[in-house]
Amino acid sequence: MQIGMIGLGRMGMNMARRLLQGGHEVVVYNRSQDKVRQMVAEGAAGSGSLKDFIEKLAAPRIVWLMLPAGSIVDNHLAELSDLLAAGDMVIDGGNSFYKDDAPRAEMLQQKTIHFLDAGVSGGIWGLESGYCIMVGGDEAGFKRIEPLLQTLTQPEGYVYCGPTGAGHFVKMVHNGIEYAMMEAYGEGFNIMKQSAFGQGLEFDKIAHVWNRGSVVKSWLLELLETAFARDPQLADLEPVVQDSGEGRWTVQQALDTGTPAPVIAQAVFQRFESQGQGAFSHRVLAALRREFGGHSVVRKE
Repeated sequence: MQIGMIGLGRMGMNMARRLLQGGHEVVVYNRSQDKVRQMVAEGAAGSGSLKDFIEKLAAPRIVWLMLPAGSIVDNHLAELSDLLAAGDMVIDGGNSFYKDDAPRAEMLQQKTIHFLDAGVSGGIWGLESGYCIMVGGDEAGFKRIEPLLQTLTQPEGYVYCGPTGAGHFVKMVHNGIEYAMMEAYGEGFNIMKQSAFGQGLEFDKIAHVWNRGSVVKSWLLELLETAFARDPQLADLEPVVQDSGEGRWTVQQALDTGTPAPVIAQAVFQRFESQGQGAFSHRVLAALRREFGGHSVVRKE
């Protein structure tokens, strides 16, 4: 099956590779031509512009976007809408906000271009292990791309979620849960580190044994075992955790529907705190304790 892939970042490039390995014909485009040349060396057809990219695809075309969420997606869709033809299809496989999907689908539908939203999970390990993909949009379109999904995913690793936006919505909640799971692991290992036993505990071995039959076993814990084996105290890392948006979108969805989500919300706020946004609030608390109770404070040198 032929497919065009736009965006050759860590996810997009490996997805293109997996499709090539599965026997599909892959045409690639990326703003950085170095990555295009790299994929050409691995068997893909390269293109130097979006116009060149479209011309190398046979109608009806399938174009898969793996781009950062936001205006870059809109810019590409606007340009593609002038290049594609009726019956062609665009799949947004990035972590776009699900409420952006309906206007994009409507814009393309005016030219009879189909649109699917696909939430993709699997990270840098997807090439080797297969991805997990959640798809929203027209069900006939979903069935049309099933050969691609079967190649990209683990067995039973893809699902049709419903109308436009449903795929990105389910992926958004997936990432919110991921925030909370990671926060729980972080807090648990920190409790152990700060205890009287902390200096003697080997965290890679603890993560390993927890993945052998315990109720907290997970792929995240397997990755943590690898990280601890490489650096037992994670000393080479700064304690700063970025957030890419899906966690806060999940919390906003909970607020919009009045749905309790205290654990996910706290996990998001902890990420903000790690980026220095909690530093002043901690100073306020210390100052208040000093003022009302005469408690000692630690002054900056």
